Amino acid sequence: MQSIDFYMVDAFANATFGGNTAAVCPLSEWLPDEILLKMAKQHKQSETAFFVPTDEGFELRWFTSLGEINLCGHATLATAHVIFEHLGDPRRTIRFSTRFVGPLTVTREGAWLTLDFPAWETEPSAPLPLLLKALGIGECKEVRVARDYMVVLESQQQVEAVRPDINAMLPLEKMVCVTARGDGDYDFVSRFFSPGDAVPEDPVTGSAHSMLIPYWAEKLDKTKMLARQVSERGGDLRCQLAGDRVLIGGQATTYLIGKVLLR
Repeated sequence: MQSIDFYMVDAFANATFGGNTAAVCPLSEWLPDEILLKMAKQHKQSETAFFVPTDEGFELRWFTSLGEINLCGHATLATAHVIFEHLGDPRRTIRFSTRFVGPLTVTREGAWLTLDFPAWETEPSAPLPLLLKALGIGECKEVRVARDYMVVLESQQQVEAVRPDINAMLPLEKMVCVTARGDGDYDFVSRFFSPGDAVPEDPVTGSAHSMLIPYWAEKLDKTKMLARQVSERGGDLRCQLAGDRVLIGGQATTYLIGKVLLR
C-alpha cells in the first residue's frame, strides 16, 4: 500500500468556503498517468495538482476529471500554499517546471501569493449562435478566443445574471469565460464554465486571467487592476500586465489534510 499526502485548499480566498478548491498531492516520483487521472476523478474537484521536487524547484501537473490540462491558476496557487505553509519552504519565490507552458513562479508577499503566468492574446471570433444560446443570452459586445472562448458583456449585472445550459456547451469543445467591466472597486469581473468537468462552473479561474488581463489592460488603459470572479463562492485577484506575462495575486487557506491510500 502506498500512502500519499493530500491537501484540499481554498485558493483565491482568505477564509474557508470561499474561492476555488483544489486538491494537491505531493509526490516523490511520478505515478502512471492513468493513476493520476483516477485520483483526480475520485477527488471530484475542478483540478488536482501533482508535484515532484527537482533540483531547481518542482515539476507541476494539473488534472481535471477528464484529463491533464495545460494550465491551472488556482491549483498552482494552492500548490504554492502547501509548499510554503505545510512543507516549510523558506524561499520567497518558488519555481515550477511544466509540460505545456514552460517555467512558472509563485512569489510570497505576506498573505498574498503572486503567480507569474504567460499572457494570452485573444483573437476575434465569428458569431457563435450556439454559444450565446447555451449562455442564455441574445447578444454580447464581442466574442474572442484563445484557449477558451471569452464573451464580453455590457455590465457586471449581466455577467452575474447568466444562467447557462452547461450540457449545450459540450459541442463547442472549449471552456467559456464571460466578462464585463466591474462596478465599484473592481476593474473587471468574470465567470467561467467548464462543460464536461466535475465542477461545471469554476468558482475562481486563475488561468482565464492569462487572457482577461491583456484584454482589459488595453480596454482600460492600465496595467494594474483588481478583478473579481462573481461566482457563488467568488474571489478577488490582483492583476498586472507585465509585457508578455501576467501577474495574478491571491490568498489561500487550507480546508483539509489527509492521506490517499493506494492499494
